[in-house]
Amino acid sequence: MSVDSKEPSSEEVKIEDAAEDSGVKKASETKSKGKKISIKNLSPAEIIKTFEDAQLTKELPDIYVGDTVRVGVRISEGNKERVQPYEGVVIAKRHGGIHQTITVRRIFQGIGVERIFLVHSPQVASIKVERRGKVRRAKLFYLRERVGKATRVKQRFDR
Repeated sequence: MSVDSKEPSSEEVKIEDAAEDSGVKKASETKSKGKKISIKNLSPAEIIKTFEDAQLTKELPDIYVGDTVRVGVRISEGNKERVQPYEGVVIAKRHGGIHQTITVRRIFQGIGVERIFLVHSPQVASIKVERRGKVRRAKLFYLRERVGKATRVKQRFDR
């Protein structure tokens, strides 16, 4: 029994936006949208790296811990989709590359709410830095115990 599948052949993979300087050996290029890369010469780690580089969000501001950011989150309600802003202070950054996350804290009706955003996720429509913060720590978990004006972060003007 043979199973016919409509997947690309095992010899070539079509990648839309592969970086020129990523060090990947190219077998042939086409004039269409994408580039064909031979996976005969690539290790599995190089294939995953090439795919992850194509998925990264290109337009991303420099985000630091202590910054006040406005994250546009895509929300689908039925068949409609809208972007809802979520504004708060970045209290933590984790990981790197495609797995990079930021933890954003805000006060909503007197209760502290934290959300963790995967920066390169398709659910994150945009990230805009509203205000730079001047902090001396890598994680601002101490803000969880503070209430009112004590939760303010000084503004930084040099970045």
